[in-house]
Amino acid sequence: MRRGLVVFAWLWVGIPLAYGVVELIRKVTALFTG
Repeated sequence: MRRGLVVFAWLWVGIPLAYGVVELIRKVTALFTG
């Protein structure tokens, strides 16, 4: 399998996923801290 394609696919999924996790953590901390 092509290494570049695998890396690109992981980044394509991983970056939005990481962004979503960060946003979720921000909202949860805002909810609990007030």
